[in-house]
Amino acid sequence: MNNMLRSIVFISLIMGLTSCMTGGKRGVNQADSEKARAAVTLRVASYNVEFGKRGTPEQIGAMFKPYQLDVVGFCEVPEGDWTARVGKVLGMPYAYVGAISSAGHKDKYKSILSRYPLSGMQEYPVSGTGWKSSAVKADIEVKGMRIALISLHLCSCRQKQDSQIYYLAREIIPALTTDRLIVMGDFNQTMKETAFRTIDIADLTPIWPDLNMDVTRYRTCPSFWESAWGKDPGDGVIDHILYNRYSNARAV
Repeated sequence: MNNMLRSIVFISLIMGLTSCMTGGKRGVNQADSEKARAAVTLRVASYNVEFGKRGTPEQIGAMFKPYQLDVVGFCEVPEGDWTARVGKVLGMPYAYVGAISSAGHKDKYKSILSRYPLSGMQEYPVSGTGWKSSAVKADIEVKGMRIALISLHLCSCRQKQDSQIYYLAREIIPALTTDRLIVMGDFNQTMKETAFRTIDIADLTPIWPDLNMDVTRYRTCPSFWESAWGKDPGDGVIDHILYNRYSNARAV
């Protein structure tokens, strides 16, 4: 387990989500606002499991167990019951696994694991330069708040107009009907790249500023893609968790 822990990438955090009772972009009705006066706290993690080679579902579940998570977004996950088996260890019984494998490779799906029942499950093909990709979406309800979750795996592209992240921000996110949104996964983009900054179109913000973390100084797990792409090993973290600004959320 120690060797596995040194080589994986995961993000664990507490995310407080409060209703946009004032100044919200879309607004919420009065009943929803009343339910949302007390902040809802979620523990959220995102993890690229590299088609399961980093450990069995039971090992991954044991690794995450101390964090008492509410939601996990997986990418490059094996199909079948792999995600559900992690959930069995964690006491998180609700799972949704997409049907579009990244780049058409074996066992590179996206999934969502949750402590709360899932509804509105959907998978969105993501257009743009590079290999075939997708994002899976599901909704949860916590203390009367409906929160949309997206788990994704995108192809890297430095040109904004051709990037999959630009398509996500321009086409997929605006079509959602919930006021609260968490997006997590492997973006294959550092925060300093032009394409990544198009998340502003969808009013999305990464968690890192809330945590006073400059992730351009760090990196995701060592990868042969660094040499293949000619990337500097210190080029920055490419796995992110985002939330929409008008939800009045905050990462702590």
